[in-house]
Amino acid sequence: MPGIPIYQVDAFASEPFKGNPAAVVPLTEWLPDNVMQQIAAENNLSETAFVVHRQKEEYELRWFTPKTEIDLCGHATLATAFVVFNYLNPSIAVVKFHTKSGMLTVTKENSLLTMTFPSREGTACDVPEALVKGLGKKPKEVFLARDYLAVFETEEDIRRLEINVEELKKLDAFGVIATAKGKEADFVSRFFAPKAGIHEDPVTGSAHCTLVPYWKKILEKKEFVALQLSERGGKLFCKDEGEQVKISGEAVVYLEGKIYIR
Repeated sequence: MPGIPIYQVDAFASEPFKGNPAAVVPLTEWLPDNVMQQIAAENNLSETAFVVHRQKEEYELRWFTPKTEIDLCGHATLATAFVVFNYLNPSIAVVKFHTKSGMLTVTKENSLLTMTFPSREGTACDVPEALVKGLGKKPKEVFLARDYLAVFETEEDIRRLEINVEELKKLDAFGVIATAKGKEADFVSRFFAPKAGIHEDPVTGSAHCTLVPYWKKILEKKEFVALQLSERGGKLFCKDEGEQVKISGEAVVYLEGKIYIR
């Protein structure tokens, strides 16, 4: 039987074993939702992207964690664009994705891919007890958008967080972003989404939809170099454009294969 193609791509990285791995599954038509969820669980990566070509440079795109479908994912969008530009449609330099978060555009310039995402500025809120227990330290301020944004004093605070995933699962948000001003970058972050089956995400493009508008106000600038301080690590180049955020990075393919569903 022919099988379904699958690619695994390390996003926000210029070499394998860095950045954030995502699976990309090109389809001619959508599989049943439960089958796509089973594939994502079998892959056991933070995200599996499913993509269907519609016309010219336009595609439909959906993202699944091992536990659930989500409405926005940065690194898996970057990974999908890499697959489109290098395997599926190499004649184009701009790809448009129809998603649950609206139209997302990715452009290619040499090895750098730039995504245009919606800005998601957080609103100041009280500090939940489960957030403090879940991170092992009280942040100096907290904001809420799709995710909680917990702001700390130093980069070392972010590196030394002692995570309690059971406490973080109690929170009424998709995930938690922890951030501070960086030493060698404009800002640093880590991201946790245990309710979605992601204890810690290596590099999280969608979190920067909330990080960028926050740091724009604090640093009084619009362009940033950001580092995500996971074990694999990742570098992102970001720009605030009001209602939208541009997020750029590189990507590299790790494997190509086939999925066989009997």
